[in-house]
Amino acid sequence: MSFSQELIELKKQVLAEIQPNFQHIEEVAEINTLKVLDAMRECQVSEAHFNTTAGYAYDDIGRMKIDELYAKVFGCERALVRTQFVSGTHTLAAVLFGILRPGDKLVSITGAPYDTMQTVIGYANESKGSLKEWGIKYDELDMIDGKVDMAGIASKITPDTKMALIQRSRGYSMRNPLSISEIEEICAEVHRVKPDCVCFVDNCYGEFVDTREPVQVGADIMAGSLIKNPGGGISLTGGYIAGKDELVELASYRLTSPGMGDELGASLANNRMIFQGFFMAPHVVAQAIKGAVFAAGLFEKLGYKTLPLPTDLRGDIIQAVQLDTPENLIAFCRGIQKYSPVDSFAAPEPWDMPGYADKIIMAAGTFVQGASIELSADGPLRAPYNVYLQGGLTFEHAVIGIMGAAQAVLDIKTQNN
Repeated sequence: MSFSQELIELKKQVLAEIQPNFQHIEEVAEINTLKVLDAMRECQVSEAHFNTTAGYAYDDIGRMKIDELYAKVFGCERALVRTQFVSGTHTLAAVLFGILRPGDKLVSITGAPYDTMQTVIGYANESKGSLKEWGIKYDELDMIDGKVDMAGIASKITPDTKMALIQRSRGYSMRNPLSISEIEEICAEVHRVKPDCVCFVDNCYGEFVDTREPVQVGADIMAGSLIKNPGGGISLTGGYIAGKDELVELASYRLTSPGMGDELGASLANNRMIFQGFFMAPHVVAQAIKGAVFAAGLFEKLGYKTLPLPTDLRGDIIQAVQLDTPENLIAFCRGIQKYSPVDSFAAPEPWDMPGYADKIIMAAGTFVQGASIELSADGPLRAPYNVYLQGGLTFEHAVIGIMGAAQAVLDIKTQNN
């Protein structure tokens, strides 16, 4: 590994400094592991639930057991977990289109959602088939200094507001993710203003970071991706929706069709990977968080703005670093790719990715394509050229990959001098 002596010394300093942070991360992982283990024991998961099914797959016992397990672990009435969901955005869209009706209003409490959600909504980024085309109104509440404007919620939740969208993670912005306590406060305020308003949390990147999930603290429904946190790096594809019974049922009609809902859906992929990934998820999430803390510490010492800071309490697995130039952003991603187990020989290039307003560069040498619980990095080619690092199945790999990214950025600096 061609890391400079300067970088190796910085690594030693950072590892020594962040070690005290790891105790809390490990405690959360142990609590969540016990939670998943207890639920698997209570649900009596057995090898019979690992089998595949085909066709309509009525009475697929594996599929139904996975739904039961997710609902129990997340502490909610019902869950819908399917490999037929192609991405986190797909699960979120199923919730939006399943619950909202023409004339209803959706309000984003956390400012502008990230790019792919904007195409689903259709206001900032017009697209065919969007909520806007279906006559669903939209408004958003700007954040203040990276925080939700709690005092402004009452002015945005009007009589025709059906749903409040709460994005837990930062998207392509430099704000801290929401903590579980903050989500609890937001949901309480929304329900105070309008008790029947649906609080919907985009939970992507947030699962198992805390010992509680949004639906346990006031959210009515939440959704996420299986190739992020809850898949544990083992699930091959899919997503989940979890929350109140009637709301999950409405969302299920958008996955299949009205009247059919979650009664169908063949388990074409071996269910074992979903069960095992969920069991591994608390540990893998802890590994990813440790990697994010290391990245924050290392790049802070290199003189770059990082968010969260190394000592901050984490709300998700993402680490943002402001790299200031497009050259640094490209170099960072290429450094991550170079130290990936898959496609390490590839050189990422910015490209016009569907659903995004700017060119995006992505580094993801992953076993599952696009799995951002595996070590990956991406960012839009727009000032101030922030990179968003996430994942890491092992802390050891995260450290090596982050060192590779740092060395690539340092090499650019050397060349320019």
